[in-house]
Amino acid sequence: MSQRDRQMWDAGRFWQTLTYFETIPVVSWFQKMVFGSTPLPNLQPQADVLFDFRQPNAALNQTWGALDDVVMGGVSNSSFQLNEGAASFSGIVSTANSGGFASARTRNFEPPLNLAAYTGVALRVKGDGQRYKLLLRDEDSWDSLAYAYSFDTIAQEWVTIQIPFVQMVPVFRAKTQPTARSLNSAQIRSLQLMLSKFEYDGALNPHFTPGAFCLRVEAIEVYK
Repeated sequence: MSQRDRQMWDAGRFWQTLTYFETIPVVSWFQKMVFGSTPLPNLQPQADVLFDFRQPNAALNQTWGALDDVVMGGVSNSSFQLNEGAASFSGIVSTANSGGFASARTRNFEPPLNLAAYTGVALRVKGDGQRYKLLLRDEDSWDSLAYAYSFDTIAQEWVTIQIPFVQMVPVFRAKTQPTARSLNSAQIRSLQLMLSKFEYDGALNPHFTPGAFCLRVEAIEVYK
């Protein structure tokens, strides 16, 4: 790619992402000293529901934030906002600057979610025909092992996706970790929704198109 074709990396969004997810201990300490701290999400299932985005929730921005390829020099840009009875994970995903993913991730839950009594997670979504991923983490570190599950959407149709914990793939930066332990469902630290040009181990997502995207999410639930 020529210099002319390269798009401008947004250092401001990069810094905003790192501070929102408190990835730099010294900066986080300074922010808390000067501005006070934003409470970490305290979430436990209510009637098997983790998030009901059909209900207005002023704390959404304290829990969910955009995590895009700006963290590695890319220019994709997304948001996660309530809109007409659902949360909209939407934006522009670009492969410029060696990027190609957009995501919405929760800040770490405190205390962690104990989902040991459940079989998996269910998503009620309406997509655009692309393939997305759900990722769960059971460690509180920023760049820890994740457990991923890819799911396809049908353009403009509501579908329910059931994701068994035992079928989630341990990955580190989209590379599978076949010797990794199983997900500890009794200690879920964060959730993440992602649209990526990559599937796993360098393979391309067969249902990926760069440009505008939108995944509508009514609810995230657990099931037995």
